[in-house]
Amino acid sequence: MAALLMAWTITAPAQLKREYSKANSGSSSPVFSVTASPDIPMSVTFAGEKISFDRLDMAERLDRELTGIIYGQTTTELCFKRANRYFPALSRILKDQGVPLDFLYLAVTESSMDYNAYSSAKAAGMWQLLAGTARDYGLEVSDEVDERYDPEKATVAACKYLKAAYKKYGHWPTVAASYNAGIQRLTGELSKQKVDNSFDLYLVQETSRYVFRIIAYKLVMESPKRYGYRLSRKHLWQPVSYTTVDVTGAVASWVDWAKSKGLTYAQLREANPWIRSTKLTNTAGKTYKVRVPKSSDLYRSKRTFTAYNKDWVVD
Repeated sequence: MAALLMAWTITAPAQLKREYSKANSGSSSPVFSVTASPDIPMSVTFAGEKISFDRLDMAERLDRELTGIIYGQTTTELCFKRANRYFPALSRILKDQGVPLDFLYLAVTESSMDYNAYSSAKAAGMWQLLAGTARDYGLEVSDEVDERYDPEKATVAACKYLKAAYKKYGHWPTVAASYNAGIQRLTGELSKQKVDNSFDLYLVQETSRYVFRIIAYKLVMESPKRYGYRLSRKHLWQPVSYTTVDVTGAVASWVDWAKSKGLTYAQLREANPWIRSTKLTNTAGKTYKVRVPKSSDLYRSKRTFTAYNKDWVVD
């Protein structure tokens, strides 16, 4: 809250500041801070598609999500911190896969960039993939290995889904809606309601809000200072460099394996969240690439601090 109040003193219009001072002058009871409601743009470009917010319902739906994100400071600040660590690698994958970079904000919406996220619907990881969907797109899901939790492999799988949906709809915002609703259900609703894009559909609230939330995150994370967020490079979680070790057989104990590499088991799991057990049976002799973090990157005193987006920081 203190950070937001500091940001407000920088960004609030002079008239609001005068009103706040006047309201508190001589008051015997506390008066809450004046808050500002965000202006809703007339249009936003998402994934190369220009979306108009002239229509009243469109503007109000974006307003709801934008207001919630701006004033949900704890979650929103964590999104910036985590995104700084993961966006560099994830953006390269999206480019390689031919998926617009704006879909980074879909991952933010799905999981707040928490690679360990797990939902009540049993969706897992940063991209919140169901086990069946993950397997359909080439990921291993088992008691010992669950690649839904690997940010990079899960991004590749999500891109495969998004590209398949784009072949069907040819409209990236509708593709984003299908990620939440599912292609079969969304296609059925488009046909039933006789419209050609998700913005004109009447849907359950979760899906109805979904694309607007993605766009709201895009607005805030592309221009954080405009919405009162002031971050320094040292506040942002930094990417970690790794070497990789090929593991082709069984591992009796990941704890001992980690110790042999100068790591704790906790550090091994942080670097390789797809590991879901203390052992690896690997009867098929599959090759697993295990990340071993660079030691100097694990200590604040030994590393430099960078920002994925220069507009995220004030220093």
